Amino acid sequence: MLFKQQALLRQKLFVLGSLAIGSLLYLVARVGSLDRLQPLCPIDGRFGPRGQDEIPLRALQFKRGLLHEFRKGNATKEQIRLHNLVQQLPKAIIIGVRKGGTRALLEMLNLHPAVVKASQEIHFFDNDENYAKGIEWYRKKMPFSYPHQITIEKSPAYFITEEVPERIYKMNSSIKLLIIVREPTTRAISDYTQVLEGKERKNKTYYKFEKLAIDPNTCEVNTKYKAVRTSIYTKHLERWLKYFPIEQFHIVDGDRLITEPLPELQLVEKFLNLPPRISQYNLYFNATRGFYCLRFNIVFNKCLAGSKGRIHPEVDTSVITKLRKFFHPFNQKFYQITGRTFSWP
Repeated sequence: MLFKQQALLRQKLFVLGSLAIGSLLYLVARVGSLDRLQPLCPIDGRFGPRGQDEIPLRALQFKRGLLHEFRKGNATKEQIRLHNLVQQLPKAIIIGVRKGGTRALLEMLNLHPAVVKASQEIHFFDNDENYAKGIEWYRKKMPFSYPHQITIEKSPAYFITEEVPERIYKMNSSIKLLIIVREPTTRAISDYTQVLEGKERKNKTYYKFEKLAIDPNTCEVNTKYKAVRTSIYTKHLERWLKYFPIEQFHIVDGDRLITEPLPELQLVEKFLNLPPRISQYNLYFNATRGFYCLRFNIVFNKCLAGSKGRIHPEVDTSVITKLRKFFHPFNQKFYQITGRTFSWP
């Protein structure tokens, strides 16, 4: 009996060992096959003279890992220099608007292998204290990149801050400027919702949207309320046009970016003179989140933060009607200036 039990035990150990060895061999083979797979967006286009700036995607993937190590302090400046990585001033800036979809746009553009994004909002041009630190301080806030790549940052406060257009013009008068807009009333309510959530986290009370958006003395739209003022897009754009021609601006439809992102991203690629690289493969709808998520390659996916897509509070329909009527003439002028028409009420 004992002999049979020992034989059975040896047989089980043999099977388990075989399974372990088989799994190990499979993993080794799998890693090898992943290395051999063609990447989704190989940089096979020519961004400069023939062959001069061509960099394989594996080099970019290695660069991402290297920069991660550098940020942790595990890579040396010599390693960065050897790989020809630099910190460049942005050649394009997403200047606004707040709650228009600036973060989504930045993350989606980062799918392109020729785009490198600044992870955080720098607030250089709209913050006097930061601006006083100088342009070199700003450059050092930028991510490392290859010389042929485009660095992009986003700070939505830029669009509405009076001093910013002149400051950006002094840095680079030919820079490309991206503005992402949503239906103005929806954007204002979204703006309010974000502030409301912040107040609730701190157990603070806050006025209802209706009380802020409508002047109680005149019963008219309160243009002193920042959420309303930000949605008067044409007023802010006119200030920018004193420094930059309209050709240096590209207007992104923030509402369409949510429901049908690829056509909007393709328009931005064209505006930035980038070879088309972002495809439908890079974007997949997450039914649980209710938003599109990003697929960089066969192993790396990313969804936007859970704070995106907050549920808006119910707003009195008469207030919504009053706001839409108020924004209508400004919207019409915005269409005329930009050459892009939206189906806003």
